[in-house]
Amino acid sequence: MRRATVAVVCLTAVGGAAPAAQAGTSTSPTPPSPAAGREAQDAARFWTAGRMADARPLDGARTAPAGPGPSVAATGRPQGTMFAGTRLVGTFFGSDGPAGTTWHCTGSVMDTAARDVVLTAAHCVLNMKGDYIFVPKFAKGAGPDKQPYGIFHIQRLFTDPRYVPDPGSSTTKQPASDLDTAFARVSANQSGQSLQDAVGGGLTFTQPSGFTNKNVTVVGYPSARNNSAGRAVKCTVPTSQLPGYRQLSMTCGGYYGGVSGSPWITDYKDDARTGHVIGNLGGYNGGGNDADVDYISYAPAFGPDAARLLSAAVANQDLPGDLPPYQGLKDVLPGGAARWRKATLLAAGDYTGDHLDDLLTVWSDGGMTLYPGNGKGGFGSEKRLLKANSTWTHARTLTGGDLTGDGRPDLLVRWSDGEATLYPGIGTAGLGREVRMAASGSAWKNAVQITSGQFDGGKGATDLLVRWSDGRLSLYTGVGSGGFGPAKQLVKANGTWTKAALLTGGTFGGNAAGGLLVRWADGSLDSYAGTSAAGPGTRTRVLGPNGTWQHAQVMTAGNFTADHADDDLIVRWSDGETTLYADTGTKALGTENTLVHPGT
Repeated sequence: MRRATVAVVCLTAVGGAAPAAQAGTSTSPTPPSPAAGREAQDAARFWTAGRMADARPLDGARTAPAGPGPSVAATGRPQGTMFAGTRLVGTFFGSDGPAGTTWHCTGSVMDTAARDVVLTAAHCVLNMKGDYIFVPKFAKGAGPDKQPYGIFHIQRLFTDPRYVPDPGSSTTKQPASDLDTAFARVSANQSGQSLQDAVGGGLTFTQPSGFTNKNVTVVGYPSARNNSAGRAVKCTVPTSQLPGYRQLSMTCGGYYGGVSGSPWITDYKDDARTGHVIGNLGGYNGGGNDADVDYISYAPAFGPDAARLLSAAVANQDLPGDLPPYQGLKDVLPGGAARWRKATLLAAGDYTGDHLDDLLTVWSDGGMTLYPGNGKGGFGSEKRLLKANSTWTHARTLTGGDLTGDGRPDLLVRWSDGEATLYPGIGTAGLGREVRMAASGSAWKNAVQITSGQFDGGKGATDLLVRWSDGRLSLYTGVGSGGFGPAKQLVKANGTWTKAALLTGGTFGGNAAGGLLVRWADGSLDSYAGTSAAGPGTRTRVLGPNGTWQHAQVMTAGNFTADHADDDLIVRWSDGETTLYADTGTKALGTENTLVHPGT
């Protein structure tokens, strides 16, 4: 994964301005021209079986943990499986410098209209200064004419010109490491076949919707020092995000030097002719952590920049040299993860009066800010409603909604001393008047969670659902500035609902009837469709017990996207990451959109 320290040579930075990658449109073999295959035939005279077998990795060595330490099995860490390889993944060989040293990285065949495009890492091609070849499903010990699909000479390399390693360093650890993706155009093999005609397929460029919980298979060629048989390695594991970067992360052993550029495939099958690739091994520090261990690997997650680069490679055009500087991940909400770790309470509501929900946030210092929603999953400039103060540090739970039924947004707060307060008709000017709903020392000190929703068949979030410390669940449908009105007990005191860590009301799954989403202490997530005075509604398991959702600290649901339904879930995680799940249903979370990235 690491590359050796070498002088950085700026190759022709290529790629066009087309907004999306051009997929292959034909599976029919392209008839070879009379000159097809000559470059590969010439290269085959140099690339003997011995020279390919002796190649050392372009990206410097990675290591297993030092010392006797626990075995892979003992640590529970996944370990890659060595195998014969697959037709869509191969390795590069090239001769650099007067000494004739040979190098390699990993590449994969892309499905494009050009039918001759290979994916790899930008930090690999920045060092490809001499003649290079690509060998799909490389077989160590076999000469060029005995390789399963022949060899393919590199004609042109394509990198984003903004990908520039740190001065004086062979790797990059800056935001631009997100651009560590490259494409190569190759000529025909010795038989005159194009790359895709020879291997019979290609991988489809795919932009992932998020970073986490995606099972990928990563296939690469580790260096000979750790792989005397020259076999490929594969591992299928879930991904996470490298905090602060637009990069995927995986944990799996056996990924030594040579694997840079390896494709991250979401639907891998051995020797398949198709598949979807969402990134390539590379990025921060050349694709791994600062210790250069073999079991931590990173990959730039494909986005618009990689799509533009692929389109340029297919068109065989240069990228413009005046691209705006790459700024890295941009948070939809300002302040970064360090600040959002201090967001203690969230409440959705149309506080600006534009019929789109906004996000009200109470901070650990008692300050309060408002983020106007734009109806497209984004937010406008921050508006401060309250400066830091000691009073609001005592707010324990709150909810926004039209609780008084006058069409204007209200805010209900339960304080640490049991007092409950209603702020009717709040807006961008501030909280306005305060109405005491329950006195200090009242039974409301046992109201652990409150949420508004539509639970009585009317319109809007006019009803209040309360989860008490003893597990009772109560519904108030007559809330007003004069009081809560009569309570309807939905669930008696019990041990189950005491384990409800978070809850929020909404219209999940497009159901206009009351909906409730509950995050339990074990990380599981359940929806309750049709919650009403008759009970919590129909329970559906959205997620089983898991460690990830145990880190969900605050959540609220509202109307933040174009469908104008209160089914967009916002979650603030323990590390400050904040996520919007657009159009969440009763059976599954919606599309994941990161509002605040971790580590920023």
